Amino acid sequence: MVYNTNLMKNIIFLICLFLFSCNQKENDLPNVIIIFADDLGYNDISFHGTSDINTPNIDNIGKNGVFFTSGYLTTPFCSPSRAGLITGRYPDYFGYGRNILFAPKDPNMGLPITEFTMADLFKTKDYKTGIIGKWHLGAHESLRPNSRGFDEFFGHLTGGHRYLPEELTLKDETEVKAHNQAYRTKILRNTNRVEIDDYLTDEFSDEAVKFIENNSNKPFFLYLPYNAPHGPIQAPEKYVNRFPNIDNPLRKIYAGMISSMDDGVGKIVQKLKEENVYDNTIIFFLSDNGAPKKRWTDKDGANSPFSGFKGSDLGEGGVRTPFFMQWPNKIKANIKYDNPVSSFDIFATMKSIINPDYELPNQIHGKNILPYVLGEKSGMPHESLFWKINGDFKIENNDTIRGKPRFAIRSNNYKMIVDQDGNNFLYDLNKDISEKNNIAVDFPEITNELIQKIDEWNKKTINPVFLGLANNQLYNKLNPDRFKY
Repeated sequence: MVYNTNLMKNIIFLICLFLFSCNQKENDLPNVIIIFADDLGYNDISFHGTSDINTPNIDNIGKNGVFFTSGYLTTPFCSPSRAGLITGRYPDYFGYGRNILFAPKDPNMGLPITEFTMADLFKTKDYKTGIIGKWHLGAHESLRPNSRGFDEFFGHLTGGHRYLPEELTLKDETEVKAHNQAYRTKILRNTNRVEIDDYLTDEFSDEAVKFIENNSNKPFFLYLPYNAPHGPIQAPEKYVNRFPNIDNPLRKIYAGMISSMDDGVGKIVQKLKEENVYDNTIIFFLSDNGAPKKRWTDKDGANSPFSGFKGSDLGEGGVRTPFFMQWPNKIKANIKYDNPVSSFDIFATMKSIINPDYELPNQIHGKNILPYVLGEKSGMPHESLFWKINGDFKIENNDTIRGKPRFAIRSNNYKMIVDQDGNNFLYDLNKDISEKNNIAVDFPEITNELIQKIDEWNKKTINPVFLGLANNQLYNKLNPDRFKY
């Protein structure tokens, strides 16, 4: 047999060129990091002008990219907000309208397995996926991160957690005998419980640095939901001592918690630069909701200039938080974007960037916000944004009664809140950012139009599919074996 040497060389060259081209295309996919703070108020970072807490590393995410002045969450409390972020959908469309209970034996207490997660999306492009921090989307084995698209998990399943390693005294969920005891369980590394020896926020930051270092040669997605500064209010002296000018002792510890998280953001950015992947890494920073009404936040205006708090009356302070995005390869520094965006836009944006042709199993409600940020598209990403707080169950005369829901809508510059008694509160946010002047009576046409929009949107939602945190006792009564193993 006679071989054509030149022909063989050309074929080999073309094959190598093709393989290099495919690999180069894969390497062009951006890395993605979503840093999700917990109960962080709009005014808890120095970027927004707070005078007592300095957050230079968090601030730099906003300075090096785009600052969304009207960045919203899908709900004003923890668990449904996370469900909205990770699915790109309104949580009430799939019955996720309450904060979940810690119920490891209940496969329905958490994100339904019918929901396609952001980690699932990244796996369609063979990303390495990791979550470090607070999950809070279900404790049943079928609902945990490693079953929801994540290759690696280091964190806790609960809505909050103790921060000091000596307080993590329960080996696993089998030793939990009450809801809040789960805050003391040992940290999970995938399916195994492990010991930690450092402040929990620092542990999460160090794990994030290791994840980047171990996966910098391939596209990766890192979801970093810190549980800071969610209670309990705990921080080591090395962070608390940074704030001698704060008189309120709880506020001083709270500031230390935020400062530790800010240090972690700095470590992560530095590692990206060391691994030479900084320019092609998209970083989002936001919080799951606003700050709660507590002694360490209320007095010092953590949600200023907004009214409302976490889980309260749907005021801006509960649903509007710090919201930054940077991508040095694509987005210029110091961009300010004023039109409303929502956390569920992150899912839609990522899909458009990494796998635009992939057919999702569920309808997403977010929009690709990148063209708006880059000035390639004008107008508003959303005609309207909606919020709903479902009423809790009450027992009256041996009857179980479902409480009435509350609603809110943001449409252009108008925001309207409908309370559980059907009263309407209309605000022009361009003139009244603190929602102090109810103009519903003065503008009946706008009020009626927004009521109609809420009614149409609400028809697409469903009632919560599980009992929530406020019904802990009722759940225990209906599930007497909750903590029996």
